Amino acid sequence: MKKDIAIILNHPNVVTFWDFQEGPGEARISKGGKPYALKESGGPVERDDEGKFGPYSALLEEGKWFRIPRAQLQELNIHGENAQVTVAAWVKRRKKSNNECEFIAGIWNETNKRRQYGLFLNLSIWESSQQVCGHVSSVGGPTPGYRWCMDSSIGKTEIPLEEWHFVAFTYDGQYVRSYVNGILDERPIRNPYHYPGGLFDGGQDGADFTVGAVDRSQEIGNFFVGSIGGLAIYNKALTNEEMYQLACL
Repeated sequence: MKKDIAIILNHPNVVTFWDFQEGPGEARISKGGKPYALKESGGPVERDDEGKFGPYSALLEEGKWFRIPRAQLQELNIHGENAQVTVAAWVKRRKKSNNECEFIAGIWNETNKRRQYGLFLNLSIWESSQQVCGHVSSVGGPTPGYRWCMDSSIGKTEIPLEEWHFVAFTYDGQYVRSYVNGILDERPIRNPYHYPGGLFDGGQDGADFTVGAVDRSQEIGNFFVGSIGGLAIYNKALTNEEMYQLACL
């Protein structure tokens, strides 16, 4: 085991970690704890010959994404009043055909009001554009008084195209925090963002875990276009020190 991967897998609160070394047509199998298989959707996902935890990464084109069915989520189904979560990803964005926001990973179904947690880029709410966003919901549906869920931590730093970046968010049951390259990307009011109440429990009919797209407006969209070299999920809000350590891998 490489030392860098060991730092992730040996953490007592890691749920799982993907390094995306598999090729098109293969399920992406996670490491750490129970293995989770990310299944290709929208067609085979090619490999990029540049990786972060090995020679390769997954190259997501528009219209392609990964999913794990709800019935197979087990510990990924993080919910409840006292729930904590960290979603951390190593990504390289590429140009999209539109300026629609980009979903990295989480449990987030807008169509059926089954939102729990999700890592986004370019959410374009609260006077934002191209930043990292940690989206959370305790109600599953839109924020009361709004058409959409508006509860999120949004940083101030724009994430450029064609460069590798470590992007992440944490939720500790009280505050959501967004990070860029291991640093809390502070922004008044928006990051950290105060959100007590926990995460929605979707039950058996809740959302799938998806990577690279979400179900919204009765169809799959919010595609992430680019390479993803690593994805880690924790059932704890990592500290600033722990986030910086991950960025240094």
